[in-house]
Amino acid sequence: MKLAILGTRGIPNFHGGFEQFAEYFSVHMAKCGHQVYVYNSHSHPYQEKVFEGVHIIHQKDPEESIGTFGQFLYDFNCIKDARSQGFDVILQLGYTSSSIWGKFLPKQSVIVTNMDGLEWKRSKYSKPVQKFLKVAEKLAVNSSDFLVSDSIGIQDYIKEKYGWDSKYIAYGANLFNNPDKNVLREYDLREYEYNMLIARLEPENNIEVILDGVASSENGKPFIVIGKHETKFGEFLKQKFKKVDRIKFLGGIYNQNHLDNLRYYSNLYFHGHSVGGTNPSLLEAMASNAFIIANDNVFNKSILGEDALYFKDANDVSNVLELSKKEYLVFTNANRDKVASLYSWNHINKEYEHYLSKCLEESK
Repeated sequence: MKLAILGTRGIPNFHGGFEQFAEYFSVHMAKCGHQVYVYNSHSHPYQEKVFEGVHIIHQKDPEESIGTFGQFLYDFNCIKDARSQGFDVILQLGYTSSSIWGKFLPKQSVIVTNMDGLEWKRSKYSKPVQKFLKVAEKLAVNSSDFLVSDSIGIQDYIKEKYGWDSKYIAYGANLFNNPDKNVLREYDLREYEYNMLIARLEPENNIEVILDGVASSENGKPFIVIGKHETKFGEFLKQKFKKVDRIKFLGGIYNQNHLDNLRYYSNLYFHGHSVGGTNPSLLEAMASNAFIIANDNVFNKSILGEDALYFKDANDVSNVLELSKKEYLVFTNANRDKVASLYSWNHINKEYEHYLSKCLEESK
């Protein structure tokens, strides 16, 4: 199979999310003997032509110079180049800035699109942008031959909204097996004596709700917030909770070993995401033995099931802060087992490989 992967800034991964998947899956496919190409931004730190057997195609990406519209031009440059490459299958990761170019996708290639989350629901977007994203979603469906959903909730939505059957393939994670409590010293923390969350500081991730619950409780454990806070909403949160000494904004942390250890040794781990499919940070928390308190929604429940506690409001958050992780090891062990059996990268990669081969066969 001659496969192209579009829709990311490129590999190796320097961003997370789809970039991480693109790296793992493309390397897997190359090792299995497929001819694999990944499109990279021209400004990507990795400038070689091959990465672990995967061919890299750099394309002009003007986002840094002209802003968000540059993403659209980058996607167009990738699609335009793909027209002359003779790919058997093109795997598109997301649709936000590529769907308007759907009519330019090469007709001889099988187009498979991962529909990502419900982007138009994200409150960080203005009403006009949300309206555009609804249109973009429809364009992506109509310009694809096959669709992938990374959660049951997204799969159900696509079926109900568009009448399309999409293939459910979740995101992946690696089990964390090398805890090192020395990492905690860098953050002045003690094992199981702090609570935490990791998220983009955006309204739909329910961070304000969680922190309202922390602020209103009498629980004295430190609560660490990991996520880039030099944003409008991040500044609002820091200002609102500046007098709550136990709430500590650590900013973005990009050392994976540190993140895994912070999750592993936390008491409670809050996951407030309410929009999207299988969230990567949720699987990483499961893989790192975190005791998860998740926002009560279909996306989180389809992954965690009965192996977590759920919150709807700040009062729910306040009520669980006195709980101890040691009393819920049955939850953490069950979630690790799920990652090993259902969400390991080896399992996810094989599912994608099988599905793309099936799509190619059905299109002949």
